[in-house]
Amino acid sequence: MHIYIYAPFESTGETLKKIARTLSVAPMMDWTDRHCRYLHRQLSGQALLYTEMVTSPALVRGGAMHLLDHDVAEHPVALQLGGSDPVELAKAARMGADVGYDEINLNVGCPSDRVQSGTFGAVLMKHPALVAECVAAMRAEVDVEVTVKCRIGVDDQDPEEVLPEFLARIVGAGCERVTIHARKAWLKGLSPKENREVPPLDYELVHKMKGYFPNLHISVNGGVTSLEQACDFLENGLDGVMVGRAAYHQASDILSAADPIIFGVGEVTTAEQAVHKMLPYIEAHLMAGGRLNQVTRHMLGLFAGRPGARGWRRMLSDDGNKPGAGPELVLAALAQMAQTAQEVEAAQAG
Repeated sequence: MHIYIYAPFESTGETLKKIARTLSVAPMMDWTDRHCRYLHRQLSGQALLYTEMVTSPALVRGGAMHLLDHDVAEHPVALQLGGSDPVELAKAARMGADVGYDEINLNVGCPSDRVQSGTFGAVLMKHPALVAECVAAMRAEVDVEVTVKCRIGVDDQDPEEVLPEFLARIVGAGCERVTIHARKAWLKGLSPKENREVPPLDYELVHKMKGYFPNLHISVNGGVTSLEQACDFLENGLDGVMVGRAAYHQASDILSAADPIIFGVGEVTTAEQAVHKMLPYIEAHLMAGGRLNQVTRHMLGLFAGRPGARGWRRMLSDDGNKPGAGPELVLAALAQMAQTAQEVEAAQAG
């Protein structure tokens, strides 16, 4: 595995944004909430984190400011917006920038029926001029970076034709960074889950786009399951890699070594260390009236593939929602996992 360093590391300012965007964790509905992001930040101090998609109507018309809640420790962190009204998106972008998000990202990739009905997400691949108008409106409203996450096309579109036109439109509107999910989205006939798995990946097309738009920062998304794979993309000319489900289900596999391997700073953070770092956060969450399983549901995959991982998951899943459950349950699950690992090691040695 090679170390890939985008630029000399600094902890603040413009260089931070350039460094962080080399590796990011995808926005994932119902998963990348503030508790998940806090966990991921304990594993990697540098990777760029994204919120779940927040719709501009919810913020502008609904006043749902709680959807923007985040911890200062999450930075660098980006707000992903869903919407198609340039004026409303500009207002929502301003709301996000005002509470401290480092980036505002426009969702042009989600294929769900609910999102389509609001003319959000992947359906916007059919309307590149509107997307460009939205990007221009947001850029005019905020000083932070405005980015786009898109697909290579939808339905019967020919990605070889529509993707270059789409990128040219948003670049013309001032977008300097895009993340491309290297699959088509089928708006009818496939579920959101199937849209993440069934349409074939076309990494070659994403590389081709980098050749067409050498000054556009292009990250690839879709099917990335290891740091080795991320490094391959970076070393072969792409500017960034966004990891989705693997970063959630096997968070330590992706993020524990990200800082030294991808960013060239710091040391590997073990899953055990991350658990201990989470304890004060869990205490604060419980003191504020929260429940343990709201945090620990994101921690179930920390030890995926290791001896005792099943017991870890079972204890947290079975007991995490019980009244009074707290950090002691997390420590007990950790101790049980360590005991199982010792027993497996002893059996193998014998």
